Amino acid sequence: MTGPAQVGGLGGAGRHAPAAGPVHTGRLRRWAAEVGLGARLALTGGREGLLRTALTAIGVGLGVAVLLLSVSVPAMLDARSSRTAARDDDRYGSDKITPGDTTVLTLNISTSYRGRSVRGRLVRPDGAHPVLPPGVRSLPAPGTMLVSPALRDLLASGDGALLRDRMPGTVGGTIGKAGLSGPNELVYYAVRSDLAFGQPQVQRIDGYGSRSPHEPLDPFLLMLVIVIFVVLLMPVAMFVAAATRFGSEQRDRRLAAVRLVGADGGMTRRIAAGEAVVSATLGLLVGGVIFLVCRPFVEFFEIAQLSVYGTDLRPPLPLLALLIVSVPLAALAMSLVALRRVVVEPLGVVRRATARTHRRLWWRLLTPLAGGALLAPLAGSHGEFNLWQAVGGVSLVLLGVALLLPWVFDRVVGRLGAGGGLSWQMAVRRLQLSGGSSVRAVGAIAVAAAGTIALQMLFSAADAAYTKDARLDPAQAQAFTVVEVSALATATDGAALDAKLRTGGVTSVSTFRRDAAHFGEDGYVTMWVGDCAVLRELAELDRCADGDVFVLDQPDLAGQTVIMGDSGPDVERPHAEWTVPATARPAKALPGPYGEPTGVLVTTGAAPPAEPSPTFVSYVHLAPGDEDAPERLLNAAMAISPTMDVTIRRAQVRDSTFASIRRGLFAGSAVTLLLVGLSLLVGTLEQLRERRRTLAALVAFGARRSTMGWSILWQTLVPVVLGLLLAAALGLGLGALLLATVDVPFHADVSGIAIVCGIAAGVVLLVTTASLPALWRLMRPDGLRFE
Repeated sequence: MTGPAQVGGLGGAGRHAPAAGPVHTGRLRRWAAEVGLGARLALTGGREGLLRTALTAIGVGLGVAVLLLSVSVPAMLDARSSRTAARDDDRYGSDKITPGDTTVLTLNISTSYRGRSVRGRLVRPDGAHPVLPPGVRSLPAPGTMLVSPALRDLLASGDGALLRDRMPGTVGGTIGKAGLSGPNELVYYAVRSDLAFGQPQVQRIDGYGSRSPHEPLDPFLLMLVIVIFVVLLMPVAMFVAAATRFGSEQRDRRLAAVRLVGADGGMTRRIAAGEAVVSATLGLLVGGVIFLVCRPFVEFFEIAQLSVYGTDLRPPLPLLALLIVSVPLAALAMSLVALRRVVVEPLGVVRRATARTHRRLWWRLLTPLAGGALLAPLAGSHGEFNLWQAVGGVSLVLLGVALLLPWVFDRVVGRLGAGGGLSWQMAVRRLQLSGGSSVRAVGAIAVAAAGTIALQMLFSAADAAYTKDARLDPAQAQAFTVVEVSALATATDGAALDAKLRTGGVTSVSTFRRDAAHFGEDGYVTMWVGDCAVLRELAELDRCADGDVFVLDQPDLAGQTVIMGDSGPDVERPHAEWTVPATARPAKALPGPYGEPTGVLVTTGAAPPAEPSPTFVSYVHLAPGDEDAPERLLNAAMAISPTMDVTIRRAQVRDSTFASIRRGLFAGSAVTLLLVGLSLLVGTLEQLRERRRTLAALVAFGARRSTMGWSILWQTLVPVVLGLLLAAALGLGLGALLLATVDVPFHADVSGIAIVCGIAAGVVLLVTTASLPALWRLMRPDGLRFE
């Protein structure tokens, strides 16, 4: 009984202070003591008090851990960008670099394997002390290669069997962390002694590191990034605020007991503030521990082809300090705001009465209207917007969802009748008496759903702009290869290329020579040389015989004399002249890998002699249904020449930056959805624990367990349905404003909205199912015990 004695003493001491100065000092001391009493009650308030504090700390801790992860994203991206920039070896003007003891010849031989990028480099040092890429201590021995740990593991597994045939050597060592963007990146370096400057795509470098300026994001993509961050972080922040109010009913009953021994209203608020700050502070510690414990394990996961090192997750100190200060302050504010709606008297808590105070609507509408007012001037700006204005507008509209939901809940639930089954009646009555905790838990879902609906509308609009339909024709080739013959190539003519490209899964190959020619002062023409069967891959030919010549898009070329090969002041070799026959016939070009070909089609009987280093293009038809046919084709191409370019035609081609942002959204959505589900589960368990004696009493009087389970489901489902309806309305409005900002016509993604609502409903069902074991346990007869 030490606590009540202290309460009475503190209350009496404050009322009998003798002088103004001592009164002020005594008041501060008394307030500090009262706050300290609340802190002690949170830590020493018996099993129930400790359980409530633990639930609050866990709830706040989960949110804090996600917030720490979120604020670490910029540092994570900077770390990845710094490592990739430090190893960059793309050099323009490399012909001006003089060979020396430290210079290196390098050839980019990057490829892909079953949808994953594989970064590869062939190098040859010019001297004894070559510059080394980050993460590499010394160049590998001939016949071996340095690989990333992820590539080493892939090559050693059964899944990497096809990729092993493409590698230029055996594994001779691993690349360090400094040379990799992430732990799951596939990278390798190998030495090739026959590299020479002047060979196709071979560059000379004197150091590693990016020298090109960073290109800013496209305005549309920048808007996507802004909305994604706001949408993902707001539900987390709301959950943290809601977690600080776990067990509020038990706290109010305890405060009523404190009033009974002499405390006034101000003292109860200060006691509640101390309890809330302690719980939030413990939540900060729990969140920090969760973050530190889980951080090393992120290296074992890859979400949407994104992998990071644990050490990359470093919250910036300013944001970390802001988080440490804001969470306890938010807990304090939420506690005081909650007490304003509750009258704690010595004999009970007035909130438990049936009378309800009608919430006012006008000030709740101001928030989304203010957000719309911020976003409206940005309409038609084509992305030339103020960043903070866009963030503020999106945040206010989403915050309006959380503010309007309690008003909508009161209006709808208050009018629900007493009809329906027993489980429905119990759920409605519970929601009418104390549905605030349910609304707070669902608020995060509603905000996430509204933001996701707006994002779905943006992504639907972006798909048209950043995704191109390849318009594949089954009769056309599914793959194309281009290679310039050099000392690196094992095939020097079309027949040899055809033979080497005919691997498993390849049904036919059409190879033709591509020559460059010039005429007049600035005229340029491409010449395609092959037999008639091959040339029919490029154009519609009415008839064809060896010796024929066809003009695709320039009929005035007939009779023109052209100069074969490249021309310019740096070209020293002589060039042959060739005259396009006056009998050349026009032909209609067919779509190819880079659009419709242009220039002149020449059969082999009429073609001029080939250049010393001719370029060959092959159209490759792949067997339908053979998923590994593209991989075997890439293996064959690497065996022909490491400089051979292979293009596999896809049904759709997406912009790489847009695809990266989309993958980032999926990764963030997965984390947010997990947190929302956990928040609902913790909130449901906390409500069940508060009502354990009531539940046990109902079962003792004959209520069925199934009836109680359905009642819990209705209590969770009704707020979720109301929240989703409100989220759909404001989400559509926010999406319309955002589309107007980037000057895109309004389009409602009905299927996307349905998917979002379905996922939210699925989360509710999973949470209800997960809470059933606790419900069965709380309904046992020993739940009637009271301490």
